[in-house]
Amino acid sequence: MNNLFVYCELEDGIIADVSLELLTKGRSLANQLQCKLEAIAIGHQLDTIADQALPYGVDTLYLADDRRLAPYTTIPHAHILEQLFRETQPQIALMGATSIGRDLGPRVSSALHSGLTADCTSLEIGTHEDKKAGKVYDQLLYQIRPAFGGNIVATIINPECRPQMATVREGVMKKEIYDANWKGEVIHLKTSDYVKDEDFVVEILERHVEQSRINLKSAPILVSGGYGVGSKENFKLLFDLANVLGGEVGASRAAVDAGFCDHARQVGQTGVTVRPKLYIACGISGQIQHIAGMQESAIIIAINNDPNAPINNIADYVITGEVETIIPKMIQYYKKNTK
Repeated sequence: MNNLFVYCELEDGIIADVSLELLTKGRSLANQLQCKLEAIAIGHQLDTIADQALPYGVDTLYLADDRRLAPYTTIPHAHILEQLFRETQPQIALMGATSIGRDLGPRVSSALHSGLTADCTSLEIGTHEDKKAGKVYDQLLYQIRPAFGGNIVATIINPECRPQMATVREGVMKKEIYDANWKGEVIHLKTSDYVKDEDFVVEILERHVEQSRINLKSAPILVSGGYGVGSKENFKLLFDLANVLGGEVGASRAAVDAGFCDHARQVGQTGVTVRPKLYIACGISGQIQHIAGMQESAIIIAINNDPNAPINNIADYVITGEVETIIPKMIQYYKKNTK
């Protein structure tokens, strides 16, 4: 019981970004724990998966390759993980907090009686003392996530049951190759040893996937608005600025709750975590829930009529004034100087 496992989610033969982020974090945690980083990919035609995963520092990569395993269906994927975890006895198991991870994680943890923390935004290793039982637990996984609508940050531990399981939100961790020449072991699993024919009782005959038209994570420039923008109509100014700069539009939770912007554009602990080259915060006060989702932006510009707004403390540049006055001037100046 000395390994750390990451479930690699696949789409069209490509490992999902959230899984690569978890491999990056998993390598760091494994180094701390002085254990192996292991990963599993389940699907069909997995010939390129090793080339994608091993550079992230994976010591052992398990591949379950079968035509019936793609696209994802719950029962066979869950049974493979359950059996493999029983065989390898990992101390930690991680997967993305995606629609697949939210379906697969609870089923596997329930079968193994291990428990699971969902939607984590941070993972750390630490100790815990149970004074009542007189026990000290070393090298536990701190599973950190927002609670009560993002108003507090909870640290959850699992002292006794293994594996310590968690799903992690996309974008909250960096994706970084560990060693481009890393050599790891690849183990091909025999599907029939892990699943039965009746596990494939559900067959997907036709599948349509609609790609999201909003991609905040990949946008190099983000213009985000908060409640201080004032109205849905004023939010159109943000779209105008983003269009001129070649960026995307984001929003704080307060702006979304007020109906100024769609939830898909929400940035923060209860939204999307972003790391753009330029983040322009318009009318955003800077509550901790929002800052947690954008504080690693390369350059932050804050536009706010409150000179004491908390967002100003982390901003590289601060413009004090009304959003509806400043943004048109920014658009005009940019157009004038880029002809």
